[in-house]
Amino acid sequence: MHKDSKIYVAGHRGMVGSAIVRSLQNEGFTNIITRTSQELDLRNQGAVEHFFEEEGPEYVFLAAAKVGGIHANNTYRADFLYDNLMIEANIIHAAYKHKVQKLMFLGSSCIYPKMAPQPLKEDYLLTGPLEPTNEPYAIAKITGIKLCESYRDQYGCNFISVMPTNLYGYNDNYDLNNSHVLPALIRKFHEAKESGAPTVTVWGTGSPRREFLFADDLAQACLFLMDQYDGRELVNIGTGEDITIKDLALLVKKVTGYEGEIVFDTSKPDGTPRKLMDVSKLHSLGFKHSTNLEEGIALAYADFKNKFVEV
Repeated sequence: MHKDSKIYVAGHRGMVGSAIVRSLQNEGFTNIITRTSQELDLRNQGAVEHFFEEEGPEYVFLAAAKVGGIHANNTYRADFLYDNLMIEANIIHAAYKHKVQKLMFLGSSCIYPKMAPQPLKEDYLLTGPLEPTNEPYAIAKITGIKLCESYRDQYGCNFISVMPTNLYGYNDNYDLNNSHVLPALIRKFHEAKESGAPTVTVWGTGSPRREFLFADDLAQACLFLMDQYDGRELVNIGTGEDITIKDLALLVKKVTGYEGEIVFDTSKPDGTPRKLMDVSKLHSLGFKHSTNLEEGIALAYADFKNKFVEV
C-alpha cells in the first residue's frame, strides 16, 4: 500500500475497524474510505456494488460483522448467520469484480473446532465439530475464509484471511448481556467500586485460560500482513500467551482500584477449559504484539470511563 492508496475499511466504527483506521492514519495513509451502516447497508448487494463502482477502492480491510457474546450468538442465530454471510459475500464479490488489488478478511478464533488441541494451529480448521452456542457465527466466518481462498483459486485474487484471538480495547462493547469477558469484568469492577459493593461475582471456577490481544496491536498486525503476506492460508493473530480467568479478574481489580472481594459462582459454566492461538506463523513472518495485558486493560479502562461513565 502507498500512502495515497485508496483504502476501504468496512466496519470502521467497531473496535477492530476503528483501530485499523487509527493505525492507517498514524502511519500517514491519507485516502481512507469509510461508510456507516446508515450510509451503506453491506447486506444489500446492489448498494455494495454501487459503492465499489463509484469509489473504486484499491485495498479493502473487511472488519464489518455482526458480533456479540455467547448469549447474543445463541439467541439470534439466524441473524448472525444471515447478516455475516451477506456482508462478506457482497464485499468479496464486489472486490473481485472491481479489481481490488488486495483484500483482508478478518475472522474469529471461534472458527476452530470446540475440542481442537491447544494451542490452535491454522490447519485445525474444519477438523471437528464447532462450539454449538456460536456455530452460526463460526460458519459464517469459515465461509469468508473459503470465499477468499476460492476467489484466489478461480480468479487469482489476492485475498487473504486473518484470525484474531479475543480482543479488547478502545470502542469495546460493555453491555453486560452481550459483551465478552474482559469488558464485562471492567464494567463490573468499576460499578462495584463506585457503589461500594463488598463483592464482585465472576462466573465459573476461574480456572479456564484465555488469550487477550489489544485491538490496536491487531491493527498493527493487519497493516503488517497487508504489506508482507500474500499466502492462501489464513494467519492467526494473537499474543501466544494466556491467563486464567481468576488472574484476569485480579488484574482488572487492580487496574480499576476495586478493594472488595472476588466471589466465583461455581454453579455457572466455565466454558472451554483453554483457548490459545498458535501464533508461530505470525512470529515467523516478523510481527509480535507490543502491549502487555495490564497496560492494555488500563488503556481500555480509561476509554470506558471517558465514554460510558457519564451515561
